[in-house]
Amino acid sequence: MAATFFGEVVKAPCRAGTEEEEEEEEQNRRDTPEDREVRRRLARKREVKLLQRQTKTPLEVALLEKQSCSEFIIAVGSNAAAFLSSFVMNSGVWKEVGCAKLWNEWCRTADTVHLSPTDAFCVFYQLKSNPSVFLCQCSCYIAEDQQFQWLEKVFGSHPRKNMLVTILTCRHVTEYKTSESTCSLPSPFLRALKTQKFKDPVCCPLLEQPNIVHDLPAAVLSYCQVWRIPAVLYLCYTDVMKLDLVTVEAFKPVLSSSSLECLVKNIPESTEILKKLMTTNEIQSNIYT
Repeated sequence: MAATFFGEVVKAPCRAGTEEEEEEEEQNRRDTPEDREVRRRLARKREVKLLQRQTKTPLEVALLEKQSCSEFIIAVGSNAAAFLSSFVMNSGVWKEVGCAKLWNEWCRTADTVHLSPTDAFCVFYQLKSNPSVFLCQCSCYIAEDQQFQWLEKVFGSHPRKNMLVTILTCRHVTEYKTSESTCSLPSPFLRALKTQKFKDPVCCPLLEQPNIVHDLPAAVLSYCQVWRIPAVLYLCYTDVMKLDLVTVEAFKPVLSSSSLECLVKNIPESTEILKKLMTTNEIQSNIYT
């Protein structure tokens, strides 16, 4: 669409779509039946499936369409997942309601119930005392062509707009764009990015331009923006991307947010549990390396 000097809106000619369609048709003409079969098999292999972990049967409907959801918390990456394990999941009784099974060039999710530090996983939980609260811990990489599948399997095609979504993740501090030297930054540190419908105060400074977010956290935030769902992303910039006590504790300001403050009971006790988790992880990591 384009606007003229007279103010009316007219359709602007564009051959981009036509050229792409012509290229696709030409590619289909050149392809052999074997080529098409290989692509179909690869597409099936890259399909994202949401399963009931115990029975390993696919969920018939999207996870958050199946039951009423008022709050959804997503931790992407090992440090964000460890933060939720220590401070949120330790403060209540959570029931596992599903897991994502997927494969791509960088990741294959584990099928086992008892996960090791080397496993990639994406597991969903529901709070027993308040079944409208859901949580997701995701340590696996979800490729760009799989993100929309993940969103539809989790949120559904018509997501509820009265839920609150909170996303936690980490990026390396060298990806943070600033006029200052990244060496002078007090790493780790938090930044926030929110949708227009999110009206609560954030727990840290907002992410400055021209910084951007990536991968699944960006896909979830964009999805919420399009569907007018209140959502906030808390992004921790750190110089240690593996499981790290200092990086996990950098998320602590988020405990005062409206989404988490009612879910956390004993912060000192949770801190001790986090330290034990780190010690256990170091021992198990030495076994698996």
